[in-house]
Amino acid sequence: MTKKLFIRSSVAVMICLIFGFMGTLATQTGVAEWYPTLTKPRFTIHEDIVSAIWIVLYIFMGMAAGIVWSKGFYHKWVKTALYHFGFQLFLNGFWFLLFFALEKPFIALLDLVVLFIMILFTIKWFRIVNVIAAYLLVPYAVWVLLTILFNFEIWRLNS
Repeated sequence: MTKKLFIRSSVAVMICLIFGFMGTLATQTGVAEWYPTLTKPRFTIHEDIVSAIWIVLYIFMGMAAGIVWSKGFYHKWVKTALYHFGFQLFLNGFWFLLFFALEKPFIALLDLVVLFIMILFTIKWFRIVNVIAAYLLVPYAVWVLLTILFNFEIWRLNS
């Protein structure tokens, strides 16, 4: 691993973890008061496991972004890939705010659908720059797909 790759990956991982931390802050009120009152689907995963999964996914996302970034931000494909990445990261953080802090599962579901589409575009652009970076985002895409199903069931069961 080159020094440039290590530094850029470390910075990208930290940015992703900061977004994750902000998402955690947004969930505090909802998790404490609103979320426990909801009817949940049978496939609900315990919050501690979900948190651990998100941490791993944010690390993978940061590593992927660092790999792409290390190819040189001056390159138009790198810029395009990282712009997509930034937008999907924003949508990711916004979901926590919509679902937990604002307690709006339907709007959060719409956010997740757009997020999933943006992740697919991000994977496409990352693949153009670096295949490994694209593959690092696949678990994240699968997790968001499962989150869409979970969010849909929360909305359906509690509407």
